Amino acid sequence: MRFVHVNLVARHLEELALFYQRVFGCAPVPPRRRLSGPWLDAATGIPEARIEGVHLRLPGNGGEGPALEIFQYNPEARARKPTLNRPGLAHLAFQVEDVTAARDAVLAGGGSAVGEIVQAEVPGAGTVEFIYARDPEGNLLELQRWSTNAT
Repeated sequence: MRFVHVNLVARHLEELALFYQRVFGCAPVPPRRRLSGPWLDAATGIPEARIEGVHLRLPGNGGEGPALEIFQYNPEARARKPTLNRPGLAHLAFQVEDVTAARDAVLAGGGSAVGEIVQAEVPGAGTVEFIYARDPEGNLLELQRWSTNAT
């Protein structure tokens, strides 16, 4: 068994896909998805659903690593932005070399910061520097850098 992908539903597919490519170095994985038909209606429970989407290889795992699947549905359901304490998928985490630079790249790419950059010692694991942020569509991100504690 292996982990394959995480799916984000986008309001603006092209813009969100470009954000993840530019800011995190995700790479497109062909083919582009254009899905519809009775099988999709049955699978999703959404009558006459149509999906357009892309898969983006997540960085740091090689050519067969997991992907970020970004779909845009028609029809689209309206929902509130995710929050960190809502049950369900909360955020996507990226290990980065420089948390401040990564935060700045998210901001320059149209995203936003949720809180401040903090450092915390995690007993037995080391020290983590991190910040929560949002992509341009409000999906939550964690930008983190770990260092081990010398004993």
